[in-house]
Amino acid sequence: MIPSITWEYNRPSDRRQVRRCIIFEVGAAGVRRYQEIHGILVTREVRRKNGGMTPDPLSPPKLPRRTIGTEVTLMLGVSLGYSAVWSVVDLIGKLVSGPLSSQTTSLNPSAAAGRPGLDLAIQLVRILFGVVPAFLALYLLKRSGHDDPMGWRGRRVGFDLGWGVGLAAGIGLPGLALYGASRALGINTAVVPEALPVLWWTVPVLALSALQNAVVEEVVAVGYLLTRFDELSWGVPVAVGLSALLRGTYHLYQGFGGFIGNIAMGVVFALFFVRFKRVTPLIVAHAILDSVAFVGYLLLRGRLGFLGL
Repeated sequence: MIPSITWEYNRPSDRRQVRRCIIFEVGAAGVRRYQEIHGILVTREVRRKNGGMTPDPLSPPKLPRRTIGTEVTLMLGVSLGYSAVWSVVDLIGKLVSGPLSSQTTSLNPSAAAGRPGLDLAIQLVRILFGVVPAFLALYLLKRSGHDDPMGWRGRRVGFDLGWGVGLAAGIGLPGLALYGASRALGINTAVVPEALPVLWWTVPVLALSALQNAVVEEVVAVGYLLTRFDELSWGVPVAVGLSALLRGTYHLYQGFGGFIGNIAMGVVFALFFVRFKRVTPLIVAHAILDSVAFVGYLLLRGRLGFLGL
């Protein structure tokens, strides 16, 4: 007799659905294979409903701790971990060169001064390939059985935009004050948000750069890392602390003010993800923060003396 199994899964409408399916292999391998083919989330509640017919069909299938550790190390090595190491080295170079207060850090410099066509092409290529680590993180989570790791299933436009704007305001205003204080204390460089020529493509490129930063940082540093840390059974304080520390470290190239401010931002964003399991509001908030900084500096250049710019 072929066993009949009840599966529970989510459609894009975010309604709970139940499907009756028949499979020939009931063990964990059979369940995982069916899940891989059909993208169905098999939960512990469903296994109880079926009277324990499926011995150990974890959802998602649990990876060995060593595999998770290796994957996280490699993932960070080609993305934000590399940026963190580079940022530490860059800060050391600035410290031995002189006071941080006398130095400048440019975030969006021109890649080919005097050649606008080539400059545009290089900027777009950087943005395109710069976002790849986020897709790699999503691929790795999906391949290991996570059905919706970033909370993108089910449209909640009002929630995402409302929280995104609120988080941007709650982070941006104190962050501006912290930047001013760190400049006054001499522990931060003068951060120039953009240094591109003023052309027809400048604002779109700055907006795309802001979006790329937001997607990569929130998907990798929050969604991906916290999901993997949870699989390692690391507690929330440790997971949130490491995520925030990573965020602060890959901003060290700006100085110690950027380091402190981004750690605070990292704690808030990580706790939000732990609570709601949605990364979209974080992407919205981050994109708003960077867009306002990049485009705002372009429009107000020369009138930001109170920030040392």
